[in-house]
Amino acid sequence: MNWKVISRNIGYALLVSALFMLLSVGVSLLNGRDSALAALSISFLITFIVGIFPFIFVRETPAITLKEGYLIIFLSWLLSFVFGMLPYALWGGPFTLQNAWFESVSGFSTTGATILDNVEGLPKSLLFWRASTHFIGGLGVVVFLLLVIPGSNQMKMRLTNMELTSLSRGGYANRPNKMVYIFAYVYLALLGLSFLAYVVAGMPVFDAICHAMSVSATGGFSSRNASIAAFDSRWIEGITMLFMFLSSIHFGLVYLSVATRSLKPMNNPVVKFYVFWILLMALIVGIGLKFNGICAGWGNAIWNGLFETLCVTSTSGFAILDNAQWPLWIVMVLMFSAVMCGSAGSTSGGIKVDRVILFFKAIGRRVNAILHPSAIHEVRMGKRFLRDEDVYPHVLFVALYGLVLAVSVALSLFVGVDHQNSFIASVTSLGNVGPAYGALGTMGSFNSVPLLGKIIFTVDMFLGRIEIYPALALVAMIFDKRARG
Repeated sequence: MNWKVISRNIGYALLVSALFMLLSVGVSLLNGRDSALAALSISFLITFIVGIFPFIFVRETPAITLKEGYLIIFLSWLLSFVFGMLPYALWGGPFTLQNAWFESVSGFSTTGATILDNVEGLPKSLLFWRASTHFIGGLGVVVFLLLVIPGSNQMKMRLTNMELTSLSRGGYANRPNKMVYIFAYVYLALLGLSFLAYVVAGMPVFDAICHAMSVSATGGFSSRNASIAAFDSRWIEGITMLFMFLSSIHFGLVYLSVATRSLKPMNNPVVKFYVFWILLMALIVGIGLKFNGICAGWGNAIWNGLFETLCVTSTSGFAILDNAQWPLWIVMVLMFSAVMCGSAGSTSGGIKVDRVILFFKAIGRRVNAILHPSAIHEVRMGKRFLRDEDVYPHVLFVALYGLVLAVSVALSLFVGVDHQNSFIASVTSLGNVGPAYGALGTMGSFNSVPLLGKIIFTVDMFLGRIEIYPALALVAMIFDKRARG
């Protein structure tokens, strides 16, 4: 194991965090040296020194092995969480050590769950850092790393293939060497356009910056206690819905649509099913909101149903309603969306709609093979016929995802989380969706969750963000090392 190349690449990831800590220091200075200045300054110095250290003492080593690549991915995320909690822990207030850890993991994983009961009680610089963790996590710690690695070498291609699944790579046509850059271009374009749209719609500039970083990452952290509802604007709600949707579909398709000036790239079965699912869920939720007296008119009910559906399906944790006031069945309906979520190649979490379609097509293929054993059966996605080796890893991922979810529910019940949120919070944490239900809902916080429950949910967030396999690869490496010893 070449720890020199591992430490050098992890250093890149930490320097990205240090950069945004420095920007947060600037925000503090612009706001009259607010109360988070010292915490952010110290955090910046610690993170910068640790991040720059490998570049001083370690020569560049371009070649990496498969095991080193997985270790770089895992440790880049883990150490980003650890150093990302420093500003919270040093500032204090509601941020005990475990709360600072929870907020950091939720931010970088773009989950959007929070321990804060009073978001507006934070100084603006800390709110900016909080939104920055979404921005970094949405683009991806490893994608940032790939953007700053010079040149085009074997290490860069290997890390690209590890970070982006085959489903993610499928939408970039003949540009495999430019996947990371295309992802970054689309991400930054969505960030800039959403910021401008929010400002034009009347949102204050600071709030617009924070919400743009959050919506483009499909995160959900808001600078207001009441989230999007605080602005009481249909324009702002509509802008949020638009960018939640765009940020949850394949960025390669968005790029091709702009590059070709045509919506033809969107004419594929994944996008069609995704749009159909959103509209179906919005209709069901809207009807539930109307008949349960939560929304007065049909127009208002459908609008709110669409907003809340997009929040869950895109894994953005925004809100315009308090779901603690809803009947439980509406929340449980949305849990189907919280498991599936958006498309591969986007910033959304969950299983991904592409895998869900593949999963059911694989089941259909197996049933047809039983009924017609002599016929040839293939899984087709659009115009592509997929081989067994292309389908199997994704079907296995769905089963693995379900297993992790079941273990999380059992453990959270064991440590004292209530029955409803043992399931709902496990689903929303593993899917990087964010708020759960009741006291943990859209207008609540996770502050009341027991310590062990917070640890379980942050592990879920981590596994959901890295899509489980890198963690399993690391566990396998540890056991292999012991076996050799």
